[in-house]
Amino acid sequence: WRGESMPVLPATRRHLVKDMRRQIDQGLAPVVVLRGPRQIGKTTAQLHLIADLLAEGVEPARILRVQFDDVVAFKELKSPLLRAVEWFEHDVLGATLNDAAHDGRKTYLFLDEFQNLRGWDAQLKFLVDHSTVSMVVTGSSALRIERGRDSLAGRIKTLEGGVLSLAEIGEFSGLNMGEPMLIGNGFDNLASMGFWQGLRDRGETQATARDEAFRRFSERGGYPLAQADYESPWSDVAEQLNETVVRRVIQHDLRLGDRGGRRDPELLEEVFRLACRYAGQSSGPQLFAREAKRALDANVGVNRIRSYLNFLDESLLIRLIRPLELRLRRTRGNPKICLADHGLRASWLQEEIPLDPQRLREYPDLTQFAGHIAESATGAHLRSITGLQVAHFPARTNEPEVDFVLTVGDRRIPLEVKYQARIDPHRDTEGLRSFLEKTANNAPLGVLVTQTAVDMDISGIVSLPLSSLLLLR
Repeated sequence: WRGESMPVLPATRRHLVKDMRRQIDQGLAPVVVLRGPRQIGKTTAQLHLIADLLAEGVEPARILRVQFDDVVAFKELKSPLLRAVEWFEHDVLGATLNDAAHDGRKTYLFLDEFQNLRGWDAQLKFLVDHSTVSMVVTGSSALRIERGRDSLAGRIKTLEGGVLSLAEIGEFSGLNMGEPMLIGNGFDNLASMGFWQGLRDRGETQATARDEAFRRFSERGGYPLAQADYESPWSDVAEQLNETVVRRVIQHDLRLGDRGGRRDPELLEEVFRLACRYAGQSSGPQLFAREAKRALDANVGVNRIRSYLNFLDESLLIRLIRPLELRLRRTRGNPKICLADHGLRASWLQEEIPLDPQRLREYPDLTQFAGHIAESATGAHLRSITGLQVAHFPARTNEPEVDFVLTVGDRRIPLEVKYQARIDPHRDTEGLRSFLEKTANNAPLGVLVTQTAVDMDISGIVSLPLSSLLLLR
């Protein structure tokens, strides 16, 4: 540490900063892991948190931040985290982590993309088992993070980081929409009709700000780089998204996968293109295999397609919503494909599908496509809520499909997306009513997500527009 200035940080902060700080202050787990897709602001959130600690008077020498991504020297070291901490103790802190803690000098370690190093979980476990320290770890690989959870049981708290919420997009445009409705206090509220009605009412109360933020979300998605400079041409933003998000996963993360597997970047790119094309749908690997075979003029097997879809899910570029398990039995069906953000679809396919109701009225022929994108956005939003169990319920004999099912304890809340100009209260709630009628589902209520506010009086079902649902987190 030389006492020099930190990088200039964005004035707008993500809610992730408060989430991480809350977990550090509670101290229930010594390691806080923030995982999320590339370029959603994980590193910036770390820096904002460090800036807060420094502003509160924490000595700079009690803070260590290491960027592990793409640093060859770390890969050549044996136990690089432990070596870095030894250097920090000797050359910066001037004491061991434990001695500093006994002296009332709490130490903070911030590790970025640490999970890319082999044996990272064992090093973390050794460190927290033998030292008093608070750690914040960020990563963009769900698979590598999950692999370390078993050995770190009881020592780790994982936070989900998605793209910007609607409230955060509002902050980028100078609109103060307050805190998210669902703040880390458990999910029991989701089983209450009053909670969903309150979410709907809040959306209507903030309709002007909500609709402006949703218009911006509709046009550019929720990546910070797409919203931070809203005046930049979309073509420039789209190329940046492709370069720093999609190609980064295809060209970099694919190389860092399990050793011994043959990986084809061209096939992975085609699978991602198909995921964009079929976002919000439950198209199976059989369809993807046929489409990829035609596009690449190569023999592509179903298992390989399934493996590549799982890889994209593990890289958090897409979210696969699995079929619901009832009584330890999984309902047959394919996962529903939800993109991390619909802005990726627009940039990669060079095809813009508006979600804003006003824009859709100008292009009614795009309504069906918008419905799929709305379903994808809903699934990605729900999956970005830390700890929330989200599944979908495929159609089966005498039971219609339900787009999403939220599990809260032993209760299940069905959620259906009907993104169209007019809603038929009977026809468009068939799946919800069928699910609610089955006693075994233990469903206290159903949620209908629509394009605009709908007056509907059906017992046990609450409706709200997608723009209001996005105020959930």
